[in-house]
Amino acid sequence: MSGSDRLVIYTSAGVELRRDALRRARERLRALGFDAQLDASVRARHQRFAGDDATRLATLNRVADAAPSIAMACRGGYGMTRLLDAIDWKRIARSVDRGTRWVGYSDMTALQLGLLAHTGRPSWAGPMACDDFGRSDDEGGVDDIARDCFVEAMSGALHAVGFRTEAGFDGLHARGMLWGGNLTMVCSMLGTRHFPQVKGGILFVEDVSEHPYRIERCLLQLHQAGVLKQQKAVLIGAVSGWKASPLDRGYTLKSAVAHLRSVTRTPILTGLPFGHVPTKVTLPVGVRVELAVQGREVLVGWNAERG
Repeated sequence: MSGSDRLVIYTSAGVELRRDALRRARERLRALGFDAQLDASVRARHQRFAGDDATRLATLNRVADAAPSIAMACRGGYGMTRLLDAIDWKRIARSVDRGTRWVGYSDMTALQLGLLAHTGRPSWAGPMACDDFGRSDDEGGVDDIARDCFVEAMSGALHAVGFRTEAGFDGLHARGMLWGGNLTMVCSMLGTRHFPQVKGGILFVEDVSEHPYRIERCLLQLHQAGVLKQQKAVLIGAVSGWKASPLDRGYTLKSAVAHLRSVTRTPILTGLPFGHVPTKVTLPVGVRVELAVQGREVLVGWNAERG
């Protein structure tokens, strides 16, 4: 990367209290060649949010007007949903047109899908500053794959990601718009004007601290709303941080996926390395991709110039 690649670390959702993680993230991103700067929003405080709603809207406007090469959320949490009706989507779109790549996951799914729904502009589902670049060495530090994938994506060198899935999908081939993110956020936007109407797409989802029955319930909601049947494939990423219950009696995420496969013809592939886990790929949201499966190996590729 070049030092001219200005990267702004901001938060428009949850309050950021991890000062040491912020410092580490900035230092590590600078070591990778990014001109990493901290936006004032990382110091904003209002209840559990990085400022009240007006302050956080101003954060989005400020970052969009500055149009850095990369706008990286330092964290998710909760807060974007409260802003959706008031966001100046054209303003965000202009920043994308000027070269800004908005990067994040979790609660940032709301911003990414809203941007896609209102303007058709792409963004990136990828690492966040504190969660991925701010972990201490005792916490595992920066994951090599997450780091390298992000750097390649931001440079335009990344044009495909691969992963291993379950048997049974050999020969599957599909083209369509890649979209999705955090499953809870996707479902929370269903039925609103901020939900993108994607037909013939490839939907990817992940979640954290949600038991498999809740994952099943959310995906059934998308199925019953007619969303799944409009997709060419569904990719399931990490479902992490949940606890088994004595009531499960053999019910697992595998059980949930098996049931979903029984009610929809849309292929559901597991194993996508993305979500609330250290090892994650960086994915373009709102970009046409090509999916191909050979044996159990899955490749998702795209035109890097469009990403």
